[in-house]
Amino acid sequence: ATVSVLYCTLLQCIMSRKREAGKLAATNAAKRQCAKLPVSKEEPKDWLKLYKTVEKMRVGVEAPVDTMGCHMLADKKAPPKVFRFQQLVALMLSSQTNDKVTAAAMERLKNHGLNLNTISGTSEEELKKIIYGVGFYNNKAKYIKQVADILLEKYDGDTPTTIDDILKLPGVGPKMGYLFMQVGLGKTEGIGVDVHVHRICNRFKWVNTNNPEKTRVALQSWLPQAYWGSINKVLVGFGQTMCFARNPKCNECKATTLCAHYKDIEDLGSDSSTDSSTDSSTDSS
Repeated sequence: ATVSVLYCTLLQCIMSRKREAGKLAATNAAKRQCAKLPVSKEEPKDWLKLYKTVEKMRVGVEAPVDTMGCHMLADKKAPPKVFRFQQLVALMLSSQTNDKVTAAAMERLKNHGLNLNTISGTSEEELKKIIYGVGFYNNKAKYIKQVADILLEKYDGDTPTTIDDILKLPGVGPKMGYLFMQVGLGKTEGIGVDVHVHRICNRFKWVNTNNPEKTRVALQSWLPQAYWGSINKVLVGFGQTMCFARNPKCNECKATTLCAHYKDIEDLGSDSSTDSSTDSSTDSS
């Protein structure tokens, strides 16, 4: 019996060490992957002139992000802890979902009671019904409920205050995390990169990447930190009103003389009889 107990204890130790080794290997693999992300610390030529041109085009042109973006959806009259939780939920809902649908889901949640105790006491099935319509609503209902429970248990009913802890929450990715740091905590520690920012930065050839997270890393390697907080709203609005994924309005855009994407499509159309200004709707992203 003693030998059997010792054998079981030894086996448990071996299995535990294997699990720890597996976790360490996964961590190291993730670090190696980050190290491979394309990073260029050299500022692209005329990037600031192009950015300022886009910024001017955004003035007086209302985009969905201006009125229904995540930063507009939390109840500003709510207590600070509730306000921060609502900001976080809005960002979680926004993934793979347009601003109008996100805003509608947030309104239903606020009518239901968008605070930690109410959400923690709401069944997952009920949450699914409330947020139905947003992308991946089944997973988001599960994650929102899990987050509410975690914040009650570990953070005294408040949100984490560091990006590392925010990114440990279920269903919260880098874009949401860095935007939450800005709108929820007033801290700019990274750039929130969504599909619009990713697409436009590649069109401008500010980066050469194949996903938003790689775009964030590459962009942060050269973009002055003073622009980290503003670039998301500027480019998202530009992407919603002018630089669409399909059929961008290049013929109306005032930034074409500085835009690498427009130059590329002009070069492609130079051998045809079609006017490049009207044939610039192809989405290259």
